[in-house]
Amino acid sequence: MSSAGAASAFWSAALGAPARPVPGEEQYTSLAGAFPDMVVAIQAVDDAPRYHLDIETDDVEAETARLVALGAVELRQWLECRILQAPGGHLLCVIPQHSESFDRLAHTWE
Repeated sequence: MSSAGAASAFWSAALGAPARPVPGEEQYTSLAGAFPDMVVAIQAVDDAPRYHLDIETDDVEAETARLVALGAVELRQWLECRILQAPGGHLLCVIPQHSESFDRLAHTWE
């Protein structure tokens, strides 16, 4: 599987959104519905600037284990958060529940 294919498979499973090629633009894979209520925030960090996803959860350990089982690699811990690297190289953080929209948007994995 290509790097883009592995990344698409990981993010599809991680976010619960079907991965579909974009017709006429085969270099893209769509994850329609992956972010029903996206929040964009800027964070000051002592690291290289980048975009990354925070995955909010009520069980950081279990969500980290689920994502690692899907192919992510845990890099380090910062406070109560876990920093992971997904297939394809993107960074993501697993963070403890804190938003007002968590109960409305949370997905229970089986």
